[in-house]
Amino acid sequence: MQIIPAIDLIDGKCVRLSMGNYAHKTVYSEDPLATAQQFEQAGLQRLHLVDLDGAKAGRIVNGAVLEQICRQTSLIVDFGGGISTDTELEKAYALGATMVTAGSVAVRQPERVLRWLEVYGPDRLILGADARDGRIAVAGWQEDSGLDIITFLRPYYTAGFRQVISTDIARDGMLQGPSYKLYESLLTHYPELRLIASGGIAHSEDLAELQRMGLHGAIVGKAYYEGKISLAELSSYVN
Repeated sequence: MQIIPAIDLIDGKCVRLSMGNYAHKTVYSEDPLATAQQFEQAGLQRLHLVDLDGAKAGRIVNGAVLEQICRQTSLIVDFGGGISTDTELEKAYALGATMVTAGSVAVRQPERVLRWLEVYGPDRLILGADARDGRIAVAGWQEDSGLDIITFLRPYYTAGFRQVISTDIARDGMLQGPSYKLYESLLTHYPELRLIASGGIAHSEDLAELQRMGLHGAIVGKAYYEGKISLAELSSYVN
């Protein structure tokens, strides 16, 4: 299982929200590059970088930080937030992202995202399937799409999407454990998913359980920033 540390960006700073609430913001670092370099020095190989400003704006806002991290580290960066047009997708790749997450755009413009899959392939695109009460949320988690997560995934899975990041929004930033039932359900319906867990991870025991369940990856954010999981514990999962 891949361990994927997260950096969420607002105003170019490394922050964390609670349950996606922009009003409940904690700034952990004003230097995201230095934070990324710490992950790299610990032997971690991948980074989940989210432009929260971009998620609200519908366009990349913190592109300079993306470019800086991609140029000055060897981390494999998957990037999300504000990718709503062909231009923004191409910009993310040009700035150095290895993979890009299609979130809100996958709800609002499925034909566009399926075309991206044909052009770029399943190794360079990730489907964002973040849910509150089992329904997909969009626009930086500020809007309920009304779509059931299982139903939402079906056409994308059929088309060949395999990488999926799924966050149970109610657990995000709460340090109360990941949504095991959600992930079990997703893997039961779609057994070939390379499913990446996000939200709620609080202890190394959570990582061990996710690995046992067969998750492809686990995104760790607040648990690291709050000192609940150490860099050494994260790096112990690196092959």
